[in-house]
Amino acid sequence: MTFFVAPECNSDAQGDFTKLPNFQALNAKQFQLSIKQTLVKYKKTIDFVCNIEKPLWDNIIVPLDIIEHKLSELWSPIRHLNSVSDNDELREIHNQLKQEISEFYTLLGQNQKLYLLFKQLSEQQLPAIEQKIINDNLLSFKLSGVSLSSEKKQQYQAIQKILTKLSTQFSENILDCTEAWEKLITNPKDLSGIPEHIIELTKEKATKKKKKGWLFTLDFPIYYAVLSYSDSTKLREAFYKAYATRSSLAGEHHAKYDNTLIINQILNLKQEKATLLGFDNYSELSITNKMAESPKKVSEFLLDLAEKSRSSAEKDFETLKAFVKASFGIDQLNAWDIPYYSEKLKESLFNINDEMLQPYFPENKVLSGLFSITHKLYGVTIKELPDANVWHKDIKLFKITASNKKTCGYFYLDLYTREGKRGGAWMDECTNRILIDDQQHLPVAYLTCNLTPPIGDKPALFTHDEVVTLFHEFGHGLHHMLSEVDYPSVAGINGVEWDAVELPSQFMENWCWDRNHLGLISGHYKTNEALPSEWLDSLLKAKNFQAGMQMLRQIEFSLFDIEIHNSTKKVKQDFVQKTLDNIRSTNSLIIPPSYNKFQNSFSHIFSGGYAAGYYSYKWAEVLSADAFSAFEKVGLDNNVKIKQTGQSFLKNILQKGGTEPALELFKRFRGRAPDNTALLKQNGIL
Repeated sequence: MTFFVAPECNSDAQGDFTKLPNFQALNAKQFQLSIKQTLVKYKKTIDFVCNIEKPLWDNIIVPLDIIEHKLSELWSPIRHLNSVSDNDELREIHNQLKQEISEFYTLLGQNQKLYLLFKQLSEQQLPAIEQKIINDNLLSFKLSGVSLSSEKKQQYQAIQKILTKLSTQFSENILDCTEAWEKLITNPKDLSGIPEHIIELTKEKATKKKKKGWLFTLDFPIYYAVLSYSDSTKLREAFYKAYATRSSLAGEHHAKYDNTLIINQILNLKQEKATLLGFDNYSELSITNKMAESPKKVSEFLLDLAEKSRSSAEKDFETLKAFVKASFGIDQLNAWDIPYYSEKLKESLFNINDEMLQPYFPENKVLSGLFSITHKLYGVTIKELPDANVWHKDIKLFKITASNKKTCGYFYLDLYTREGKRGGAWMDECTNRILIDDQQHLPVAYLTCNLTPPIGDKPALFTHDEVVTLFHEFGHGLHHMLSEVDYPSVAGINGVEWDAVELPSQFMENWCWDRNHLGLISGHYKTNEALPSEWLDSLLKAKNFQAGMQMLRQIEFSLFDIEIHNSTKKVKQDFVQKTLDNIRSTNSLIIPPSYNKFQNSFSHIFSGGYAAGYYSYKWAEVLSADAFSAFEKVGLDNNVKIKQTGQSFLKNILQKGGTEPALELFKRFRGRAPDNTALLKQNGIL
């Protein structure tokens, strides 16, 4: 079997030895066998280097990097397909391999001989980048329990094994629960207010399943449209409850997909791990490789933002309540009413809505504009590769080329929501940048979204929020693909402090809101007619609509995350809910119904990498707003200055990866430490 193929059908680019997964011939069982064989080779490589008497960079790090690259290259397509093309066979193989790989890395991190070799390397006079890599690894060894007694190492291994299983189960429960719920509407009157493209989409779904009517699911574009536009209070409530009770006992599927006990188990195991490693709680452990100095500093940062945002949020909410009272005679706003009436208020204030704008954001125009902006900033060219070897007909493969004609990397673009695909949006590594035997292997990314798909004979038409999501993930992708670091552990997003990793992604979002660049990403899908100037004005005026309320909501999630991981005691059954209720009572304006169990589908912190780190979105938003203010200062209509500033951002942030502390790189770009004033101004709070 051919596991990998050249990214371009004719021949490799000169000097580019990158190979891509052969998705069209992919056999999960054969990949499984190859991964197992590579794990055996990895173990032999470790044994070999551990017997080297005089450790040097070339005889320790280089062979470990090469075998690590090989394992990652084999594992990434299985891991990725499990998220975007789920089926029973693949899920079983993925889960088995994930467990084996997790156990392997746990033992690797506890290898005393290898740890001592890294300590010896740290005492040598190494270049700064190599020293950073060694220091990062030494910290990783420490956090893997390398210094624990034999008995405690086994305890740590057992914890990691169970955590891997639980996080996988948490994620699978959300996917299965989300896909298990659907609602067939047969009365056209019940569709009142719902955008036409959603009506067409749900009609297609019903037809595919040989049903009459409109088949609604909890796919986010559908859920969002119902909550924001349906004139039926009853329908909005049904969707709100279904979404808010996913993977909980309050949901329709009850115990089958319930994540409540899994959450408690995860928290207790993480606290146990933290205690083993000498930390008071998991938050302290998590902060050790982040920019923030301590959990206390995180809480202070969040509470400071909350204090500065509160008056704006209160004004937002009072304005909404007054509008609903005056326009609809309603005194009490339910949770499922707020998106709907907020949209009505937004329309009354700015005379604009998603349905008006969507025809002006067709996929081809958005992508060409995104690529044009990227070229303007960084001088790179992006070209689609035809007849690509992909896992689904909707997937596209692109190549990024620098101004000197050298290939920077490749990315797969998977834009639309579909069955068997995990919700949300993300960037993941397919392969990383590495130099092997003087041969350059380039970075490849998976860029995944769940945006509105093409419907009937129409192309994919996106809401402006969906465009922002795409720009966000593309920012992550650029961080990965534009790296000029040949050491995988600090190339791209690797080695970057977790609370700085969102800087490039949130930075890219800003270009969706600039008048000078909106014309590049918009144009009517039939005529290419520009977005009407009055609509453009309204879109920009609406940018900070309810920004204070949105700020408090994100701070609520971040405080909840840091607080539940601050606990030093064993979690009891109602601990999580009580913590969330307490945070809401002191920091939130809107208290949801008691059946709302949003925490049961909070995958970022229970099955992703954001445990005690969800604040990173706000932390990095400060960095991104401040970074963008450098472009505002030189003039967003000044292409020469934009290019110069973009080159500085490229050289000081994107190309550097994790080779230096994020704060130092930011200060080199901006000329000073970050300031949250730019964020507050950008959100209209100051």
